[in-house]
Amino acid sequence: MVINMKKEASTIESKILSLINKIRPFIVNDGGDIKFISYKDNIVYIKLSGACENCSMVDITLKNGIEDILKNEIPEIEKVVNID
Repeated sequence: MVINMKKEASTIESKILSLINKIRPFIVNDGGDIKFISYKDNIVYIKLSGACENCSMVDITLKNGIEDILKNEIPEIEKVVNID
């Protein structure tokens, strides 16, 4: 059972990385960047950097952009957290 859970998490992480790679060009275009940190207990941990670090719109980008995209494609995800 543990092996299956690890395999499922690995598959989800692969999907997360694929989606982040699709999102990244838009964030880079605005002077920022996004890095996948980890996926644990249905929470995705990312690091937004560059212009995103000091942007007043970072919470909107995170919740209404990145989180919505990931949750729509991967229903297991409950939320996305930016690591400061």
